[in-house]
Parts: sequence; C-alpha cells; structure tokens
Amino acid sequence: MTEDSMTEDSTTPEMNDETNITTDPVADTGPQEEQLLYAKILEVGMFFGLALLLVTFTLYLTRTLPAVIPIEQLSDFWTMNVHDFLESLNEHYLHQEHLLTGWSWLSQVWKGDFLNFIPIAVLSAITIICYMGIVPVLIRKKDRAYVFMAVLEVLILTLAASGILAVGH
Repeated sequence: MTEDSMTEDSTTPEMNDETNITTDPVADTGPQEEQLLYAKILEVGMFFGLALLLVTFTLYLTRTLPAVIPIEQLSDFWTMNVHDFLESLNEHYLHQEHLLTGWSWLSQVWKGDFLNFIPIAVLSAITIICYMGIVPVLIRKKDRAYVFMAVLEVLILTLAASGILAVGH
C-alpha cells in the first residue's frame, strides 16, 4: 500500500481522469426543477399568509371591526374544549339555530375575531397550491408516477379541507 492510497478518503467518489466526471451513481445533482418551484410557491405563500395574518390581527386588536367575543372576555373561553366553546359562543353571542362548525365561520367573516381565520385558511391551503404548481413541470418531464401522486395529493387535501368527509361528531 502506498502512502497516497492510505490518505485517500474511502467515501470520495471515483473520478475519471480523462473526463473529470464523477462515476459515483449516487452523486448529488442538486435540487430538481419541481423542488425549486414547490419551495418558491411555499415561500411566497407563507409570506403572503403571514402578512395577511398580521393585518387581520391588527384589525382585531385595534377594534377596527366589531368582534363576536369582546377581547376582554376572550380569556374566559381559553380553558374550554371545542364543543363547550361553540355552545357558549352560540348561546351568548351568535344565537343561531346550529353551532358554528366547519366552514360556517365564513358567515361571521366580517367580525374582527373571525376575520383572522382567512389567513389561517390561506396558510393551510399553501400545500395544495404547491402541488398544483408543480404538476405542469412533472407533466412536461413525463414523470407519470409523480404526476399521479401530486394530483392525488391535491384531491385528497382538497376533499379533506372541504368538510365533505366528516370524522367524529
């Protein structure tokens, strides 16, 4: 064994001296186009959702819009489970025939405390938007398996968010 071979790192891929190309089949080639697009959509959506959250929360805190629950009484509800909170909300403030569940919060969206749900819904939908954004790239690359998985992911997440499938109560 020569001194040169003893100092050589065994994890270093073998190099072809003539072409200076790595012959390691597992060599990292960097992020793929669809990965970069997914990340860009995620970044823009996250900053948009965060900015929207700051705006709507400021509107709530400054009482620019009326709230369903007065800010002073909000801490009274913090220890309640969801069902008790919804019953109390309906009994004391909303006086509706049915409890406010699922997407029915949209009926109260012009109230300061419920307006904050819009950016939360936006942030929750970013994953769906990311998958929809990469589908054309995957189609162009003729990567049928990933097209199928991305479309299926969009369908499943959209169906779950729609409230059509109810689990529990």
